[in-house]
Amino acid sequence: MTFRPVDAMRRSLGEAGASAQSEGTTRLLLIDCPDEVGLVHRVTGVLFRAGFSVVSNHEYVDPTRRHFFMRTAFVGLRPTGALLDELRAELPVRANVRIATTEPRRVVLLATKEAHCLGDLLLRHAEGDIPARIEAVISNYATLGRLVHRFEVPFHHVSHEGRDRAQHEAAIREVLAGYDPEFLVLAKYMRVLSPSFVAAYPARIVNIHHSFLPAFVGARPYQQAFDRGVKIIGATAHIVTDDLDTGPIIAQDVRPVTHAHTAADMARAGRDVEKIVLAHALTLLLEERVFLSGDRAVVFE
Repeated sequence: MTFRPVDAMRRSLGEAGASAQSEGTTRLLLIDCPDEVGLVHRVTGVLFRAGFSVVSNHEYVDPTRRHFFMRTAFVGLRPTGALLDELRAELPVRANVRIATTEPRRVVLLATKEAHCLGDLLLRHAEGDIPARIEAVISNYATLGRLVHRFEVPFHHVSHEGRDRAQHEAAIREVLAGYDPEFLVLAKYMRVLSPSFVAAYPARIVNIHHSFLPAFVGARPYQQAFDRGVKIIGATAHIVTDDLDTGPIIAQDVRPVTHAHTAADMARAGRDVEKIVLAHALTLLLEERVFLSGDRAVVFE
């Protein structure tokens, strides 16, 4: 799995450096709707008549739901104010249409005690390798504060001690209100979120976990994996829903292991793959490459 740095994002959109910038800001047209004949032609026709140039295009039809998904990057100097109305006139009644930009998105990270995913995202952010602005880190323990402060990112210790889940989440949401994040990232945040919390950020919370679930649930999953003699170590990044660890999958990856690997070796391999998969999944979300199709995610790489 290859993680695209933010400097490569323009290449992934089909821009050609300064010449593309001279045509205006790159925008993303995002559509999902019931499938009909000729949708791609209709959409690109609207863009053409409005004076915009398509620089990349991805489309997919879910064969089961007969649902159409389209992600189009386009450039042009004209305003896009009337474009949505023109597009909706060409699309089915129940079409979801929006226009986004490629500007970095506001993100808040939630963590507990494990540092590998959090540290990796902070480093990528410091190097400009993810299209995000990490506004803050929130943790129910103070353990990771020193790490976060090294990157000059605000750190909030919101303890769960002496609070029930509703009280703890209320305290977290009070902190979040000061940042108004577009996405939340659970960087090994080891507390289950309530349905009301998840509902406040629909399809905007991403989580990472080892891919042994549900085969190896509970404590010490890597010891369980070692005891069973597994041959791959994996990780899954997914959208958070009310059902624990079963939300639409964005990205996955694995690492091979053998009988010679100890449980500690497996845990180390697991940490490596977890941080890579989480960073990749977050980038896909931030680049507006993820569409939901029922319990599945349509991902335009």
